[in-house]
Amino acid sequence: MNGALELEMKNISKSFAGVSALEGVDFAVRPGEVHALLGANGAGKSTLMKILSGAYGSDAGTISIGDRRLSIASPADAKAEGIHCVYQEVDTSLVPHLTVAENMMLDRIAAGKGPMWMNWAAIGREAEAVLARIGSRIPVRRRADELTLAEKQIVLIARVLVQEAKYVILDEPTAPLSLEEADRLFGIMDELKRQGIGIVFISHRLPEVKQVSDRITVMRDGKVVLSEPAADVATGDIVRAMLGRSFEEEYPKTTVPIGETLFEVEDIAAGHRVRGVNLTVRRGEIVAVVGLVGAGKTELSRLLFGADPAERGTVRIAGRTANAASPADAVRAGIALVPEERRKEGILVGSSVLHNLSLPILRQLSRIGFISKPAERGHAEDMIGRLGIRTASSGQPTGFLSGGNQQKVAIGKWMATDAEVFLFDEPTKGVDVGAKRDIFRIIGELAGAGKGVLYLTCEFAEALGLADRILVMCDGAIVKSFDRGDVTMEELLYYASAGKEDLA
Repeated sequence: MNGALELEMKNISKSFAGVSALEGVDFAVRPGEVHALLGANGAGKSTLMKILSGAYGSDAGTISIGDRRLSIASPADAKAEGIHCVYQEVDTSLVPHLTVAENMMLDRIAAGKGPMWMNWAAIGREAEAVLARIGSRIPVRRRADELTLAEKQIVLIARVLVQEAKYVILDEPTAPLSLEEADRLFGIMDELKRQGIGIVFISHRLPEVKQVSDRITVMRDGKVVLSEPAADVATGDIVRAMLGRSFEEEYPKTTVPIGETLFEVEDIAAGHRVRGVNLTVRRGEIVAVVGLVGAGKTELSRLLFGADPAERGTVRIAGRTANAASPADAVRAGIALVPEERRKEGILVGSSVLHNLSLPILRQLSRIGFISKPAERGHAEDMIGRLGIRTASSGQPTGFLSGGNQQKVAIGKWMATDAEVFLFDEPTKGVDVGAKRDIFRIIGELAGAGKGVLYLTCEFAEALGLADRILVMCDGAIVKSFDRGDVTMEELLYYASAGKEDLA
């Protein structure tokens, strides 16, 4: 145990421009426990954690450890008290050209007088010892840009141990991980608990919340609406608390007429990641491509959108060959992609919601070469209302929105285009249940408008709930096809893991 006392936030309140974000919130984390903090978009959980980690100041309330009241005015103050945050975007938290050991010791190195004062051999040995504490053998001399996402996350956790963390905030840590990698992370969390470290666990995956948490707190509209031992609360109660009402239909499926074949893919291939895929999508049809991490789903979506070159294969839209040698070609042919990595590829995080929504249709909004500002604002306001995007204004930078609202912007920018086929690659990754419901509704509206939807996901339940047909992908190939209602979760997993003895 590290001798930590309970960390307690009492009566925390915070407003932005007169709008209340937090109202009298109480939250605590004990040494050696996992306390899950849940809530839909805009519930206030991110604001609460930013106050705890020193990024924001509160308008009212106190933070204390045991009987000692803390004064946290900056992230440095929080770290000095042993409070650290491991963010979801691991790539932005590491220096890619530095080694594992250098990234782990970065704060210490930055506080030194230069490399000549550093005992690099000792730093390497200490880094190995810290990694060993959490059961990892990542080579400390490997560069950060050579690591997998899961390894990068482990390095960030090891970094906070170097800084003698007493409380760690894990913000959506499993969002980019496979099931196997997530299980390894849970083992590391168990080890942190044994060392007496208190963990705040933020996740949208409710089964794993129930699996790893000791306590669960749910926020809604800036207030705590549920706080109970994890063993005493059912998943349905959590969802009801998050949404404020019963979530009777988690995967809303609107019955729409399915028309003629719209999208045809024949023998498309690129190396061993995509091996001769054939598929069709009809008008009004939602076709899901399911598979485990590494099955080739993302690579397939990039080939269809022209982001990567195909070695062979033919793509047709409404009977016409679509020569998508680039994303621009794909867009002209009527294909839109909502990519998995929305912050890197789906939106411009530094640009406003307004500019992101209007980017693909600037010609439609222009007159004699000049963009009509009223037309652009009108389009943005219409799309914000239509998609339920929660933003202070259309001028707000998109990177400041929650993950679910960023995803709505990534989808919304294509809604007014001439796109006939919509490709969705893991569209609910890192998205809460409320935003998921909105995204499912939007996809249903696209199908109802006669568009073709190709939905690529590793979330088998979503495919079962939404799709008219399900294609199972394994090792770069489509290995099985099912009509709606003809397959179970277990059967999907069986075919998705075919030929992989460790998963069989």
